[in-house]
Amino acid sequence: MMQKAVKWAGPVFPVLAFFVFGLIWLGISRGALSLTYFSRLEGVENVWWIFPIGLRMDVITLCFVTLIPAALLLAMPATMVNKAHRAFAAWFTVSALVLVFMEIASGPFVAQYDARPNRLFFEYLNYPREVFATVWAGYKLYILAAVVAMTVTGYFVWNYSRWILKSLPDWSVQKRLILLPVVLIVLFIGGRSSLGVRPAGLSTAAFSTNHLANEMALNSTYSVVHAIYARRNERNALAMYGTMPREEAIDRVRRHSLVPLDHFSSDEIPTLHRQESLAPRSRPYNIVIFLQESLGAEYVGSLGGLPLTPNLDRLSTQGMFFTNLYATGTRTVRGIEAVAADYLPTPSTSVVKLALAQNNFFTVADLLQRHGYSTEFIYAGSSNFDNMRSFFLGNGFQRVIDENDFANPTFHSTWGVSDEDLVRRANDEFKAHGDKPFFALMLSVSNHEPFEYPAGKIELYDTTPNTVNNAIKYADYAIGQFFKLAEKEDYFKNTIFLVVADHDTRVWGADLVPIAKFHIPALILGAGVPVRKYDKLASQLDLLPTMLNLAGLNSEHPMIGRDVLRAPDNEPGHAIMQYLDSHAFRVGERVVIHQPNLPARQFTYTEGKLVPDTLDPEFARDGLAHIELPYLLYNEQRYRLPPR
Repeated sequence: MMQKAVKWAGPVFPVLAFFVFGLIWLGISRGALSLTYFSRLEGVENVWWIFPIGLRMDVITLCFVTLIPAALLLAMPATMVNKAHRAFAAWFTVSALVLVFMEIASGPFVAQYDARPNRLFFEYLNYPREVFATVWAGYKLYILAAVVAMTVTGYFVWNYSRWILKSLPDWSVQKRLILLPVVLIVLFIGGRSSLGVRPAGLSTAAFSTNHLANEMALNSTYSVVHAIYARRNERNALAMYGTMPREEAIDRVRRHSLVPLDHFSSDEIPTLHRQESLAPRSRPYNIVIFLQESLGAEYVGSLGGLPLTPNLDRLSTQGMFFTNLYATGTRTVRGIEAVAADYLPTPSTSVVKLALAQNNFFTVADLLQRHGYSTEFIYAGSSNFDNMRSFFLGNGFQRVIDENDFANPTFHSTWGVSDEDLVRRANDEFKAHGDKPFFALMLSVSNHEPFEYPAGKIELYDTTPNTVNNAIKYADYAIGQFFKLAEKEDYFKNTIFLVVADHDTRVWGADLVPIAKFHIPALILGAGVPVRKYDKLASQLDLLPTMLNLAGLNSEHPMIGRDVLRAPDNEPGHAIMQYLDSHAFRVGERVVIHQPNLPARQFTYTEGKLVPDTLDPEFARDGLAHIELPYLLYNEQRYRLPPR
């Protein structure tokens, strides 16, 4: 029977066989993932669309994989195919191994990032030590499954392909040349999956407001290849979401910043403006930002989360505690972008990693250095990770201290030295500044998979030591240790401190943008800081302008975050969030979400969920302005300070 099929289909049979294999494997994987997350998909309207849309995405992938071998198999006589059968077999084998590996890798990736493998998947491959150590620590079963599945697949496809390719009948030249354009046209149209001007893309799979359902409809090979291809245009937010006149974007963002319009002082740098402190000082206070890895509100007792942060809860009664503040993104570099540069989030990777931001790009360190501050970044891990060292040293940070500068750390994990080592080193550095004003950005690492930290420091919340809950308890312990040390030193009375998370742990949810998972704690305390809760909606972007006010510094800068101390009483607050390719702009409880190549959608955020609402075109344009302006500022290199 098999020989009859080979004889009937001729040179096209290997392509058909690979297609059948690919459709079966990708379908099984999609079904398994959907069953794994059935509880989150159960209430999705028309959830069954996952499978026909998924089939369409699989056909797209397989058409592109088989286009080249199909063309060659039809163009070459059987004798030539027989001589080159190993090359063809290698193509099909490698392609099959990629499909198998990517789908198995989807399990742990979806568990961690609530999405199919995407840009993060290949970006993290730049850091093999940390990534492989993390994967080995937490996903040994997946590694074993991948090895077994790929071994079996490779053996079967390699041998079966060679057997088929050596058995192909010798079709006439005329027959092959007649069929060649037909097959190529079919595969090309199948790859485009559209007869219109625009081919199918990721938005084709966006059939639901449930983000995870849309991800299930994809396959991971397509998702990663699309992400690699999209890197060519990753800065072109205008092509993804739409455009508006440049001056309109500038005007809308300026007005939304609540800065008096007569304070804007430059056409060359559109957001440059004067900021005056409510209590200016001849010697402004030192500023220290302690950025916490993955500390979401769900883990903070004083924000209604788990009772894991007794030290932060205690300190929250001694300063200005933000109870309704939201991160701009889901990665550490996005948090750095917000709290060190006050830069709006975009669908591109963070500016920390982008080429045009490696120098002459605004950071608060550059601003404070010009006001006589010493500036430094103190990190418990490797500062080469995510290009942090290059970005910081190119933009106002005079020193970078990382794990290589800790001579005798008490504990060293996969990601770096312990948070205790970090806070002790930071305290020593701050003492050494004496009377000279200083700015420091500290970044912790202990609360990161595989959640390694020194034993015996905390009372475990979970019985298993290496869990996120226990790691957060340890991170909170280190926060407490830091302030115990700092309170004994002379610099303490002249310093404003900010403790804030970079993002939550796993960001996932049913909504297009799971807003609740962007909720993070932020606490400003220290010299002259009012003791109060700030319950209005706020963004990470609002922290730096507020800190400068509290530090007593009059300055000129391009930050568009709000100084919340100057916000009118009737102002509802705002937040801007980037979740994969979805951009959320929130004012009060109103939220507008922009997705690539789709109309804007408006929601009301209530009881932790997004409820569809009627679109306000003006509100949508405000959201679009906050996408367009950072794109323009980056590409035109206009987010900076004036020359000295």
